[in-house]
Amino acid sequence: MGLHFSKEEFTSRKSKVLKSMKEQNIDALLMFRQESMYWLTGYDTFGFVFFQSLILDQKGNIVLLTRVPDLRQAQNTSNIKDIRIWVDKDGSNPTDDLRVILNELNLKGKKLGVEYEAYGLTGRNALRLNKSLENYCSIEDKSDLITKLRVVKSKEEIVYVKKAAELADKALDEVWKHAKAGVSESKILAEMNRVIFEGGGDYPANEFIIGSGKNALLCRYQAEKQILNNPDQLTIEWAGTYRHYHSALFRTIPIGKANPKHYKMHEACIETLNACQNKLKPGNQIGDVFDVHAKTFDSLGFKNSRMNACGYSLGSTFSPNWMDVPMIYNGNPYKIEPGNIFFMHMILMDSENQLAMNLGETYLVTKNGNERLGKHKLDLVIL
Repeated sequence: MGLHFSKEEFTSRKSKVLKSMKEQNIDALLMFRQESMYWLTGYDTFGFVFFQSLILDQKGNIVLLTRVPDLRQAQNTSNIKDIRIWVDKDGSNPTDDLRVILNELNLKGKKLGVEYEAYGLTGRNALRLNKSLENYCSIEDKSDLITKLRVVKSKEEIVYVKKAAELADKALDEVWKHAKAGVSESKILAEMNRVIFEGGGDYPANEFIIGSGKNALLCRYQAEKQILNNPDQLTIEWAGTYRHYHSALFRTIPIGKANPKHYKMHEACIETLNACQNKLKPGNQIGDVFDVHAKTFDSLGFKNSRMNACGYSLGSTFSPNWMDVPMIYNGNPYKIEPGNIFFMHMILMDSENQLAMNLGETYLVTKNGNERLGKHKLDLVIL
């Protein structure tokens, strides 16, 4: 089987989930998040766009309900032994098949946790699920049960994150090599993705963000691909991805020459990133990191240009995005622990002057502080 982790790793993860279920008095957990299924069993698919659920009860039984195209997917990529299939047909309702499984596991009248916060569990399917379980059992939203366990990375996971960081650095090398006036953004994206795939990497959980000119102020991917001008500004946010684990980077690069304001914005990003890095230590709350981010940018005169969040956890995530929780924003009480992976992004968008400056790096929280996983310089590079 193509399992990416040791048997001992999967055993440990399952024990942690069962312990948490017992503490929360949950008789069974209905998983709909692909991240949970991958973390717990190795099951690797994008078939979660259709109805599928992984059931785990307190006895340790694991049953997957999915469609035929994912039968062999589960057999080849996971340690799941009991795989059930619901059949595609007009008027099919897979929640009925789910109830059959719950009956077999003697879960009628019991307390079930459901991962409602899942891209695969659409609003329609959630309504069907609730109706199917009405007067059958009690249900609670337990979307964060496994998510909280996934936040602290194991030694085996950190190996993959560091490999992803190496691939992200290689992609930055290609940006510096190819980004210049007269070059298309498409060419830059092509070269970045080439080195990641040649290095054994994966598709990221969302598209790389790239934009020049006015589009350098965008924080999302969009389909327009421009030719770089002289002068210009190029914003790119990307991630190296390995075994679905992500390590992200963010840069704004002046093309031809920098606007004088670019220099001041970059200096502010450096100062703020350093302040955040100093605060990213075990025992601090993640909200403390945002507070120093806001305080530093505001003191430098960039309150109107900064964001209301400055990063998020990274790990093994699936489409449509690589952002994981917890997010770094005001008041977030999550206490930082060794083994956390956080991407911290310093974003300045000056709409009045149509100028952007972004700087982002991924960090591993260690026993006494943190380690920046990207190894490249943070200087303002002008191409």
